[in-house]
Amino acid sequence: MTPAAASADAQPQDLSNLSIEELANLEVRSVSKRAEPLSVAPAALYVIDHDQIVRSGAVTIPEILRLAPNLQVYQASPSRWIVTARGLNGLPFAQSYSNKLLVLIDGRTVYTPLFSGVYWDMPDLLRDDIERVEVISGPGATLWGANAVNGVINIVTRNAAATKGAYLSARAGSDQRVVGLRFAGQAGSSVAYRVYGRWQRQDAFQLAGGGSAHDDWHRLGGGFRVDWTPGQRDTVTFQGDIFRGRENQPGSGYERISGHDLVARWTRDYSQNEQLQVQAFYDHSHRGETNSSGSFFVNTYDVDLQHSIALGSRNQLVWGGGARLAHYRIDGSPNFYFSPASRDLFLANLFVQDEYAFSKLVSVTAGLKAERDPYAGFTLLPNVRLAITPSYSALIWGAVSRAVRSPTPFDEDVREFAPGVSLTGNRDFLTEKLTAYELGLRVQPLTDVSFSATGFYHRYDDLRSVEFGPGPGLNLYWANKIAGHSYGLEAWANASPLPWWTLSAGATLLRENFHFQKGATGKAIDPNQNGVDPKHVFTLRSSMNLGRAVTLDLDFRSVGRLRNAALGVDVPGYAELGGRLAWNVSDHIALTLSGANLLHDRHVEYSGGDAIPRKVLAGVEWRP
Repeated sequence: MTPAAASADAQPQDLSNLSIEELANLEVRSVSKRAEPLSVAPAALYVIDHDQIVRSGAVTIPEILRLAPNLQVYQASPSRWIVTARGLNGLPFAQSYSNKLLVLIDGRTVYTPLFSGVYWDMPDLLRDDIERVEVISGPGATLWGANAVNGVINIVTRNAAATKGAYLSARAGSDQRVVGLRFAGQAGSSVAYRVYGRWQRQDAFQLAGGGSAHDDWHRLGGGFRVDWTPGQRDTVTFQGDIFRGRENQPGSGYERISGHDLVARWTRDYSQNEQLQVQAFYDHSHRGETNSSGSFFVNTYDVDLQHSIALGSRNQLVWGGGARLAHYRIDGSPNFYFSPASRDLFLANLFVQDEYAFSKLVSVTAGLKAERDPYAGFTLLPNVRLAITPSYSALIWGAVSRAVRSPTPFDEDVREFAPGVSLTGNRDFLTEKLTAYELGLRVQPLTDVSFSATGFYHRYDDLRSVEFGPGPGLNLYWANKIAGHSYGLEAWANASPLPWWTLSAGATLLRENFHFQKGATGKAIDPNQNGVDPKHVFTLRSSMNLGRAVTLDLDFRSVGRLRNAALGVDVPGYAELGGRLAWNVSDHIALTLSGANLLHDRHVEYSGGDAIPRKVLAGVEWRP
């Protein structure tokens, strides 16, 4: 049995961490689209395992992602989050939003094709149903396509057979309530199933200057998963989700969100070295405001095929392709609309990647994706990786990659008007381009100590800019007149100084330099229109098993200042602490006390965002 399978089959009440050695051998799929141990994956990859998720006390998916030291996560309101890797977090002042991170849940993309970003209030899962989260910082376009520019997040849920019986979780505090319910079982020897429901409500935050922001929200969702193993070689999965929610908007009524999705996946293991997988999904999402400022829906239909096969003893080939159709309609207002209001966006791709082992010491991975984008046409996305394994416990790797962010309706079709000011899209908008150079090290010098570090240099071209157009008044339009580079270091380490105590530390250092390209007219707005990012983020996590029944987890983070004095959007640096104390009263009941932002009464994390308050939740978990 693999360590990943062992984790999935563990008893639910066993909340002990995996050992450092077991973490190094977790099977991951995001780097090569085939199963491989984390220790040999040549990428800046961090895995948030199931036990970390359960023990963190996190309520939402973005809070879970704070556990990854190679991500930057900001909260702007009860329902609004910004998640980035390696910078470019967006800048609301310039109507620029985080849009260079690809997010998947069991292979289903959850970013919106309307602006290439993620509405983080829409995806949600029962924490106990998540097997792991694979976080790649750096481009992953060769396998995952456009918009996997600065990173890829792949959320993997547990097989239904690993979640047997009933489960109830309820937590409440002064301004937040969360209830989750699940039932799972077997239908014969080859079919496992589960159904779940989850409700959460968050009260309004305060404005940075004081007073209520009137932005409380609630969400109710549910779903199911069925896993069928008709034979030793085949696995069939069918799963789906549905949700509705409502978010108050300061001074403008409220916004309703809703959606549903279905995913079907068939996998055949021909042998240990050959696997075929076919997946199809349908996704519907909708947002609409009550103040007549608009609404939209997106229906996405997707089918993908991938085939992994060993060609002799030295070659491991992965190839495949897919097609996606996104149909949308945006009903705007006289001052904010899209022209045309509705489109069918068709995207198709083919990819191939081969890993060739020159020896037990050196291997090279080279890949290429050809992608047809509805706006930009055909794009080639290459990648080359070199891996050197000087010993069983060490990996040195380097990579050169190309990635792009494709144009969206927000880039080409938007029409926005205010007294004396207009902003329009640009039908000649280009893809935003990245060429990335990475050098990494992963080593486990001792059984209970592991370390990973990645240095990177990113060169960006044709980033989106706001330009001045002719005519009376202030006429603005989107263009591609910003270029520049960023460089930095990501590092994290895990250690178990005692059998019952695990420590994890992480650091991200980032420097950015952007400038206007020749012919730019919007220089008054500043070249940092794509985001102002902290120069450092430090994290420290402590997990302790205080006897057989009590666990204590603490998470500390220090985030540098988001500085851009030219636009007046400075956000001071801050340090915060969160954690969870759990007491397993019996095999059936656990009592929990969790908290976040414990060091301050409130603080601001993002430009124009609310003051994020201290949060303390008391909870109970029950299993019959």
